Amino acid sequence: MADNNEIYNPPAELVKNANITKFMEKHGLKTLDELLTKAQDYEWFWAEMAKELEWYKAFDKILEWNNPFAKWYLGGKFNIVHNAIDRHMNTKTADKVAFIYEPEPENEKVERWTYRQLNTEICKFANALKKLGVKKGDRITIYLPMVPQVAIAMLACAKIGAIHSVVFSGFSSGSLKDRIIDAEAKVLITADGAYRRGKLVELKKNADESVKDTPSIQHVIVFNRADTKVNMTEGRDLWWHEITAQESDQCPTEQLDSEDMLYTLYTSGTTGKPKGIVHVHAGYAVGTYATLKFIFDLKESDIWWCAADVGWVTGHSYIVYSPLMLGATSVLYEGAPDFPNAGRWWKTIAREKVTVLYTSPTAIRMHMRYGEKWAGEHDLSSLRLLGSVGEPINPEAWRWYYKYIGGERCPIMDTWWQTETGHILITPLPITPLKPGSATKPFPGAKANVFTQDGHPIKPNENGFAVLLTPWPGMLRTLYKDPERYKEVYWSRFPGIYLTGDSCTIDEDGYFWFRGRADEVLNVAGHRLGTAEVESALVAHAAVAEAAVIGVPHEVKGDVPKAYVTLKVGFEKSEELKKELKDWVSKEIGPIARPEEIEFRDKLPKTRSGKIMRRLLKAEALGKPIGDISTLEE
Repeated sequence: MADNNEIYNPPAELVKNANITKFMEKHGLKTLDELLTKAQDYEWFWAEMAKELEWYKAFDKILEWNNPFAKWYLGGKFNIVHNAIDRHMNTKTADKVAFIYEPEPENEKVERWTYRQLNTEICKFANALKKLGVKKGDRITIYLPMVPQVAIAMLACAKIGAIHSVVFSGFSSGSLKDRIIDAEAKVLITADGAYRRGKLVELKKNADESVKDTPSIQHVIVFNRADTKVNMTEGRDLWWHEITAQESDQCPTEQLDSEDMLYTLYTSGTTGKPKGIVHVHAGYAVGTYATLKFIFDLKESDIWWCAADVGWVTGHSYIVYSPLMLGATSVLYEGAPDFPNAGRWWKTIAREKVTVLYTSPTAIRMHMRYGEKWAGEHDLSSLRLLGSVGEPINPEAWRWYYKYIGGERCPIMDTWWQTETGHILITPLPITPLKPGSATKPFPGAKANVFTQDGHPIKPNENGFAVLLTPWPGMLRTLYKDPERYKEVYWSRFPGIYLTGDSCTIDEDGYFWFRGRADEVLNVAGHRLGTAEVESALVAHAAVAEAAVIGVPHEVKGDVPKAYVTLKVGFEKSEELKKELKDWVSKEIGPIARPEEIEFRDKLPKTRSGKIMRRLLKAEALGKPIGDISTLEE
């Protein structure tokens, strides 16, 4: 369980050489607290960060805030692609490797893409799009697997001022169709197929199904990934390699206004209709650039691996855009983390000498379940920093990650942010003393708090609603075509303050402890109890690999916890173990948290990004319809 006084200090050498230390020295700041205090003047901080990027025309105003609508870097002319690609072309970075692409099938060759090669392909593809009539402001839907072409497609769109909408390649044709219709996309970019756990996923077949009812689509561009036979509709469907073959490798980058739209990304809404999150060029670029530079401390020689999928915001921000702006070398892996076995990641880290790994608590718990022997077979000594993203990491998984993957020498950057925020906002820095399970404090230039139901700051260690108090550059500008819903969802509960929807506590040291979604809080006999807290207690038991907890109605207590548990290899399901686990939770948290029922499962339902779908378990337990399961892994 969490212990507010368990502190892990960063290695002195890391602190001394950290990018954030250099930034502090430049501004005459001696301690982290001094930096955080100075950066309360958030316009100062974000202006300093913006100066590190290249502008066609400098901005003349940092922020215009008409609550809840923000505009950053007004008057500036900018394009994120100029900063990610163009500006490297006259430097030695041009011939540096941008992506180490590892296909899932082990018999396929690892590809190394330099910045120059990327630039060539981006220009050719952008020219092909222009020939098809794509212009500034047009929406393009991208439905591709984790191959370099997904980044090329995104960057080609942004280069000419078109707006991309990436749809995760694990989504069904129905989900793809809904997102195309909402975006009114002109072109769909897909692949013949993709590999996942050794099987071929028929992406073109899904795409064909979805575009039957999408009148806005004029063309479907197909990348030949798997050399598999697909139907091609004459006049509409085009092969990527054919339309780019004769195109020039030069294409001017469009000079855009700082607030021009870069992309929309759809995130699930409680109403069932996905919400189109809108991000723009300049503010998003500054926010993602600054956070990657300072939190993960990327240096010239680093090999960075953000082990997410480009279909999610983590992939947009920390696989495609910010690593390229920093001139970094990144690993891009196509497939599943445990295919053909649980050693796949560790083998890649050892072979490529990866220095910084950023992954999800779900992936970490999956590897815990397989046991530490898989990581133990590989030399992971190249790693110097670790990261966690996607949901709160329970302290037990944090310690396992720290010990067996980081060799007790790599600080863990446990980051909190959302699709809506665009970039990380509450996080340690490499110089922050760490507490397992805590995202520590807001990033410089961000202000956050935790409020009670009626909008007052909580007392230390009370549970409440996490809120953001000031605008930040990478924030969503609105919901696509739905500004009223934007105001209602994020800004109406506490007027003028952004409601994250997450449950949180702050300890005596000002460290934030996220507890999961606020709607995943149980009311047990008048006590508010986060499901994440009960899950964390269960996972701290030696037998438990993963746990999902839901609240089920109880006529006396209101809600009671019901737990679904997967066991580590070597432990047997039994009634005795159920009782032991119930007693364990009572001891760890208190009798109030004791699960009424425990059900053993071989697998928990998860999205393809690795989040447990507790909503499905709840619907099943209560005999209700399960609703949209387009994001379900299987």
